[in-house]
Amino acid sequence: MTRREWSFLMLGLTAGAVATVAAQGSKEAAQPARLPSGVYAWDSIPVEKTPNGERRAVFDATTATVDRLETHITTLNEGLASHAAHRHPDEELIFVRKGVIEATINGVAKQAPAGSVIFYASNDLHGMRNAGKGQASYFVLRWTSPGKEGPKPGGSR
Repeated sequence: MTRREWSFLMLGLTAGAVATVAAQGSKEAAQPARLPSGVYAWDSIPVEKTPNGERRAVFDATTATVDRLETHITTLNEGLASHAAHRHPDEELIFVRKGVIEATINGVAKQAPAGSVIFYASNDLHGMRNAGKGQASYFVLRWTSPGKEGPKPGGSR
């Protein structure tokens, strides 16, 4: 190897190392803040009107033990679904606050009245709709464990 080739090799390796360090620094800077302990009072959560009812986004952040912890409250108008059946790698708990939710898991529908808890396992096809009279509402708690792929904080749903 000539001196000139050796110089270009060293220059390339140095540039690669600098780019790697810079990328890692920007990746760390892009990490969202961890969710602090707190109380999220019902009246303080902004209400977003949707075509099917309304939604209250409570939080969507990382914690010390999960890559993403997200919770929101959905209110569905009579007979309506929040969205089409879908699947995702993260897991989800639903706490029915009022009304009757029909939960469909892998094609099997079951009624979940107020006070019920619904669990959606990773990658199960699931959906739900308001199966009662009047409005129904439920709390959603989703999380992504370290090393699992799933939506990042601030993602849609």
